[in-house]
Amino acid sequence: MTGEIVWRIAGGSGDGIDSTSQNFAKALMRSGLHVFTHRHYPSRIRGGHTYVEVRADDQPVRARGDGFNFLLALGDSFARNTKEHAYYGNEQAKPLAENLDDLRDGGVVVYDEGLLDASEIEDFEARAEEHNWHVYPMDLRGMARDQGREVMRNTAGVGVTCALLDYPLEPIEKLMEDRMSGDVLEANLEILEYAAEQANQLDHTHDLRMPQGEHDSEQALVSGSNGIAYGAIDEGCRFVAGYPMTPWTEVFTLLSQHLPDMGGIAEQVEDEIAAAALALGASHAGVKALSGSSGGGFALMSEPLGLAEMTETPLVLVEATRAGPSTGMPTKTEQGDLEHVLYTSQGDSCRVVFAPGNQREAYEQTRQAFELAYDFHLPAVVVYDQKLSGELRNVDADFFDREPNPDLGATLTEEELAEAAHYATGTFERFQHDPQGAPEGVSPRSIPGQADGRYLASGNEHHPTGHISEDPDNRVAQMDRRMRKLAAIRERLDERESNQVRHGAADATVGVMTYGSNQGTVHEAVDRLVEDGHSVASLSVSDLMPFPEADVGEFLDSVETCLVVEMNASGQFRGLVQRELGTHGDILHSLLKYNGEPFEPHEIVEAVEGLGSGDPATAATRYVPAGSD
Repeated sequence: MTGEIVWRIAGGSGDGIDSTSQNFAKALMRSGLHVFTHRHYPSRIRGGHTYVEVRADDQPVRARGDGFNFLLALGDSFARNTKEHAYYGNEQAKPLAENLDDLRDGGVVVYDEGLLDASEIEDFEARAEEHNWHVYPMDLRGMARDQGREVMRNTAGVGVTCALLDYPLEPIEKLMEDRMSGDVLEANLEILEYAAEQANQLDHTHDLRMPQGEHDSEQALVSGSNGIAYGAIDEGCRFVAGYPMTPWTEVFTLLSQHLPDMGGIAEQVEDEIAAAALALGASHAGVKALSGSSGGGFALMSEPLGLAEMTETPLVLVEATRAGPSTGMPTKTEQGDLEHVLYTSQGDSCRVVFAPGNQREAYEQTRQAFELAYDFHLPAVVVYDQKLSGELRNVDADFFDREPNPDLGATLTEEELAEAAHYATGTFERFQHDPQGAPEGVSPRSIPGQADGRYLASGNEHHPTGHISEDPDNRVAQMDRRMRKLAAIRERLDERESNQVRHGAADATVGVMTYGSNQGTVHEAVDRLVEDGHSVASLSVSDLMPFPEADVGEFLDSVETCLVVEMNASGQFRGLVQRELGTHGDILHSLLKYNGEPFEPHEIVEAVEGLGSGDPATAATRYVPAGSD
């Protein structure tokens, strides 16, 4: 373990825990540190236990760490019922009581004694002594009330944190000056400095100190949702339609804020069917369009998703997964929608599905999704999860300095349309069985309003001009042409730098394979295992349809056994691998987690070290041994 700080701020939902942690993380980043955040919150508007971790180090950080070493417990000002028999327990005490299990030995505890009473926490003093915790009760609420307003106790907590970690106030003050003004700014600055002065008068018994670092270039603090929204904008998306649903709302909000200033349109509609259908119509009319949702909302989109496949209309959808089935746990992470995203809607699937593993990939693969959707006339889905949506991580700001791409893909100009094939009535043959010069199955389209570009777009099987047809030969020709696109897309992707990321020893005998947001956690676990002398490598897969058989097959051929890490109860990704390859079932073991929390690196380390012992599962995970194909 390095000299990192993992700072956890805990309180009540609605108490400003999220905004305070974002500002703290940004200040640390601006002062030269690498940061990574993890957010935990209940599905309530106000009240209920919530926390955010900020992991900071002078070296790049890729994932949530194992536990944390500094707790700032603020109390829940919206606690609803503190009676002993209350269904949810004593919520007022939870910011302190609920966060002790993951606090590392030697850690620091600062709690707001203006709201919290440590004597109500069972065995608190005994546990503090056993684990050598350094406890500093501070009346944060009182400080905030005396200096300004009680709600500013978050600022008091940050001031105490800075003093106890020997971290200067200037980066925090500069950030406040950027985001506040007037009396609010002055009050916050006074509280920050006053709280730091009070903490400096304490007898510091701990040895934790904030690390010092320096960046070589300007940094940006971004989430997976930021990456998707920025990628869509830079790839020319100018229309979004949606309905709010956690965690998709974050992408929808970002696009709704920015698109109108760029001449685009953002529409909130009555439900997800309407949202996807509206985006489909906008794309048909010649605009790059996006829609999305989460879980049950995406289920409602299965009808327009199939319509996009049949009418061969480009469309990008976002599926931000959370714990299901049904409403499940709306604010908790899970990867249980994989098979739903791959196979939902009527008939055979003809779509692209990407699962980015980090913020950079969220940006890159959203751009790829638009490119492929508009070049090949099909829907592309970007699937990610609640974990990646809310994780903040610093990224080189110049990473986003890219050329925009307003190109609409395979469309014809009016000059080209005049020379294109037409039926005897003059209708453009939009869906030719074997389009000339397009062996990949793409029949170039016209945009409504273009001369000589008239055709019918129908959800029924259709003749080359779009007229409904149930002729068997036409049906086979159209299906074969549409399905040829997937092979062509796979070929295009294989010609580029792979979206699949291999990490670890080149000649490893043990493999760890995962997809999506687990990537950084798996990389950290692999690094620890390699440092301890294990022969381990990992493969993080992003291309889910069309599946990268060559990349995955080559990786599995190179190892003797492989642990598949995913956040669902049934091993959906492992099932996909076996379905696509039809082999390697005898070496594929599963490590599953589906309690709403993401993996920690140590859980993967312990599972790999336990392979072959018969029971390598950790308490919060489940192990499924290898079987057969």
